[in-house]
Amino acid sequence: LSWAPRPGLSPDTAAALLASGPDGEMLWLDVTHRPGQAPWVQLMGRYLLPPCKQRWHTCAAFLPQEGLLVCGDRRGSLLLFPCSSSSGWSAESTSIVNGSTDPAVEDSSNELEPSCLLHKGILPLESPLSVLFGLHGKTGVTSVTIHRGYIYSTGRDGVYRQLRLWDQQLELLQKHRPCKGLQWIEELHFTSDGDLLVLGFHADNFVVWSSRTGENVHCIPCGGGHRSWSYCSSPLAKVFAFIKSGDVMLYHCEAEPCEQQVLLPSLHGREITCVRRLGAVDVPGHATPVNVFVTSSEDTTACVLVLSENSRAAVPLARLSDHISSVRTLAFAMGPGDKSFGDEGLSALLFSAGGRAQIECYRLLCTGDAASEYAVACQVIHVASHRLDKHWEKKKNRHKLVKMDPETRYMSLSVVPGTSTEQLQTPWKFLAAACSDGSVRIFGLLEAAQKLVLVAESFHHQRCVLKVEAFLHTWAGGERHLLCSAATDGSIAFWDITGPIMDAADALHKAEGDMQPLGECCCPAAHLLPVTKVSIALLTEPVYSALDAPLVTIMAHSCGVNSLHIRETPDGRYLVASGSDDGSIHVCLLEVALGSGEATTGTCLQVLERMSRPCAHAAHVTGIRVLQPGLLLSASVDQRLTLWNWCPDKLVPLSTTFFHVPDLAELDCWEVVEAGGELRYCCVLCGQGLEML
Repeated sequence: LSWAPRPGLSPDTAAALLASGPDGEMLWLDVTHRPGQAPWVQLMGRYLLPPCKQRWHTCAAFLPQEGLLVCGDRRGSLLLFPCSSSSGWSAESTSIVNGSTDPAVEDSSNELEPSCLLHKGILPLESPLSVLFGLHGKTGVTSVTIHRGYIYSTGRDGVYRQLRLWDQQLELLQKHRPCKGLQWIEELHFTSDGDLLVLGFHADNFVVWSSRTGENVHCIPCGGGHRSWSYCSSPLAKVFAFIKSGDVMLYHCEAEPCEQQVLLPSLHGREITCVRRLGAVDVPGHATPVNVFVTSSEDTTACVLVLSENSRAAVPLARLSDHISSVRTLAFAMGPGDKSFGDEGLSALLFSAGGRAQIECYRLLCTGDAASEYAVACQVIHVASHRLDKHWEKKKNRHKLVKMDPETRYMSLSVVPGTSTEQLQTPWKFLAAACSDGSVRIFGLLEAAQKLVLVAESFHHQRCVLKVEAFLHTWAGGERHLLCSAATDGSIAFWDITGPIMDAADALHKAEGDMQPLGECCCPAAHLLPVTKVSIALLTEPVYSALDAPLVTIMAHSCGVNSLHIRETPDGRYLVASGSDDGSIHVCLLEVALGSGEATTGTCLQVLERMSRPCAHAAHVTGIRVLQPGLLLSASVDQRLTLWNWCPDKLVPLSTTFFHVPDLAELDCWEVVEAGGELRYCCVLCGQGLEML
C-alpha cells in the first residue's frame, strides 16, 4: 500500500491509494475523507506490474498535465502508466448513497471493500507504456517526485536520478550521487529557497543532506532505515519521528540563527585540474552575454558554472558526479543535440576523463532564462560512459593477455574535428585520449545509441602521454585527420589517424540499417528495444585496429610536455607550441604534403622551422595558446602570464602579468570583439582556484 497526492485536490481531504495484489495487479483508488462521515472510495484504474520475484510497487506520483502515473517497484524499475481522472468506476458505500448516519454503519469498513472491488473487472488491466528495468538496482525504488516538469527518483543504490517525459517514454537525463557513504536514499525535498534536501540513512543515522552547501544539515541516530519514520520541516522547526524498539520517538529542532556565514563559496573540494569555456549566453536584461565554463577537479566532480565580469562571481549551474576517481581533463564539441529542448542557447557534447581509465560524455544545453535564479538555465543529459577494464572483460582470449593497469589515468582529451559524418543515419564523433600507461587511444561516440567504443590505440611512446591535440587538414581533394601527442620524455609525435576513423565510419555505414538504441548494456535508462546481431557485434566488439607509426617525432624538450596547442596559419601551415616542466617553450612550423597529390599514397609532414626558448618561465609551463600566427600566450606555475611575439628564430616577450592562482593546472583563451571592432583576448586560469583575465 502507498499513498500519492492527487494534483488539484487538497491533501487534507483527498488522496490516491495504490494497492499491489496477487499476480502483479495494482489498483488505483481515490479516497475522499469528510469529517463525521465514512470515506468515499472510487476505483480509478487497474495496472499490471512487470514480472519479477518481488512483484509490488513501492512509490508513485502523478503527472497531471499528461494524464500519466509514474511508479517504482521493488525490483528497482520505473514504470509509466496511463491514467485519466474521467475514467474509473464509482464505488460508494451503501451508507453514503442512502444518506445513512448510523455510526455503526459509518464505522464499518467492510461494506466499502466489496462494493469497490467486486466490479473491478469493468476496468481494463493497463500495461506500462514505458519501463526502465532495474534502474535503481535490486534494492528497489524508494520515492518518485515531480518538480518543474522533471521526474526525480531515489533508491537504495546511493544515487538519485533526473528523468523527463518524451513522447510518452521515460528518458534518463542524469544521475547524482549526493555524498560519500549515503547509500540509502529515501526522499527528496525541494525547498522554497532553491535548495534540494536529500533524505536518507547512513549506517544507523538518519541524514538530511543539502545539495547547495554540500554538507549534512541533520544527522540523527535512529538505528537505521528498517523502520517507519516521517520528516517535516518549516522555517520555524524541523521534526523527525520514528519507531525504535516499539517506541515512538520524536526529534524536534527549532530554527536558530546561523552564526556561520560563507564569505566565498568554493567551487570544488580540491584543486581544479582543467577549465574550458563553452561560450557566451545572451541573458534577458543583461547588457553583456554571460560566459559559461566547465571545470573539473580532484574531488571527482565536474562543474558547469557562469562567470560574470560585472558581478565578479562564479555561480555553479550543475554538478556532474559520475566519476569514481579524480577528473583530470575536459573536451567538448559544439553542435546541435536534442531538438526537444529547443534550438536556442549553447549546445555541446562534453567529455570528461581522469582516474580509473574512465570517460563520461554529456550533452549540455545552456539558455538564458530570466525566471531562473542565476538567469541561465543548464540542462545536462548523460550520453555514454567507458572504462577500460570493462572493455577488457569483453575481449576474446583475454586469458592470454595482460589486464590493463587499473591505475591508468587519462591525462588529456581532444575531439577530432570534422568527423561528425552527418551523412550517416547515426553519426560518429571521435575522441583522442592521452593515457598514463603510455598509449594514445581513439574512441568513437554513437550518441543516438549512447555508446562510446575504443577504435584504435598505440603504445609508441612507451611512457606516460601527457597531451594530445587533434587537427584537420583540408585541401581541394579531401581531408586528413591528424593528431599530435606529447609524452614525459619531451618528445612530440604526429600521427595520421584518417585510416582508423574511416574504417569505423564504413563499418557503421554497413550496419546503420540494423542499428537500434541499445538497452541496459550501455545505459540502464534506455528502452529495451530489439537489437540485431549486426549492431550487437558492431557496438560490443567494435572495429578495433592499431595506429600506424607516427609520421614525425621530434624531441622538443628535455622533460615532460605539460602544455600543447596547434593553430593553422593563413597559408595552410600549422604552428605547434608546447611548454615543458623545465620552463622552456618550443615552437615549430609544419607543412602537410601528400605524396603524388593523392590521399591514398599517404601523408607527409615537413618541419619547416623550429625554435626553443629555454627558461621562458621559472617553473612548469602548464598553459600555452597560439592567439595569432605571431602572438603566443604562456602561463606557468611561477604565476606569470606572458605574451610573446614569435619570429622565425626567436621569441620576444611583450608583456607579463602576475595572476593569483597557485599551482596552475590549465588555461583557456577566447576572442572578444568590442563594439568598435577592437579585438581583445580573455583567458581563464585554474589550479588552486579560478581566475579570469
